[in-house]
Amino acid sequence: MRKYNIAVVGATGAVGEEIFNVLAELDFPVADVLPLASSKSAGEKIEFKGKSYVVKELTESSFEEADIDIAFFSAGGSVSAKFAPLAAQSGAVVIDNTSHFRMDADVPLVVPECNPEDIAMWRERGIIANPNCSTIQMVQLLKPLDDAFGIRRVDVATYQAASGAGKEGMEELVVQMQKFFEFKLDECEPKVFAHQLALNLIPHIDVFKENDYTKEEMKMVNETRKILHKDIEVSATCVRVPVLRSHSEAITIHFERPVRADEAKAVLAKAPSVVLYDEPSEKKYPMPLISSDTNDTYVGRIRSDNFDERILHLFCAADQIRVGAATNAVRIAIKWAEKYAE
Repeated sequence: MRKYNIAVVGATGAVGEEIFNVLAELDFPVADVLPLASSKSAGEKIEFKGKSYVVKELTESSFEEADIDIAFFSAGGSVSAKFAPLAAQSGAVVIDNTSHFRMDADVPLVVPECNPEDIAMWRERGIIANPNCSTIQMVQLLKPLDDAFGIRRVDVATYQAASGAGKEGMEELVVQMQKFFEFKLDECEPKVFAHQLALNLIPHIDVFKENDYTKEEMKMVNETRKILHKDIEVSATCVRVPVLRSHSEAITIHFERPVRADEAKAVLAKAPSVVLYDEPSEKKYPMPLISSDTNDTYVGRIRSDNFDERILHLFCAADQIRVGAATNAVRIAIKWAEKYAE
């Protein structure tokens, strides 16, 4: 079996670290590893499959000096904008976790359970985009339901964990909770989030656009339509919640015909990377505590609308760092290696 030389840009970040974990768990055939990060992280060490690797500073010549097959990027949009094309020019396939390339017409935006065939477009620019975290877990549910019943509209409210803002976001929440129990919460000035996150909800993720939706909300609208290749109507309200890890979503789906809850459950029970966890009488329903540190999207609370038999409501939870980033990226790499590697 062929093995691949892997580079991870943002190797010391939350997603970068998780990429190494998922590569190991899924037993991806890795020959060598090049961990890359900013100058402040250069010199640190990462562990992968029992070996230690020194993190190197990302420079314009990083990919000229190494024979990289697959380059995972998770260090921010500006970094990807500058360095991802250089990695692609060197012959690597870039799998980018930022939003920078997602809506480019010549860059595939891929969730392997939904549109693996789009990976074939990677030759256009050598780049494959990883969708927004909250979009990924949602389309994993929408795709099989749309195939089975036809979806007309989706309304979603997200409950997004601090992990969506990386290590800094998680650290800010932890510090604020510590200060709360020390009765010193007033000493905590929010830096990562717009307001105090501890004991609070913030209906504001990313910047507001002219239409009063946030950039995060519009990502869910536009990316869903691109991934599913369908002009589904989508409206999102994205909320940051004081949860350390795993995003949750309450989703209302309008179908083109009447659909019963048991029909939807039967479809989702067979959907790839989805766990049907729906026994309300046993207090079994998706929660961040259940989905964290897993590679699956948990779905439950599936129920018919009280007034319209063409509408269903459901609730899902998935680990943002894994399903919403690292795991999806590694699954893209697996599909690429199976069909398109030369």
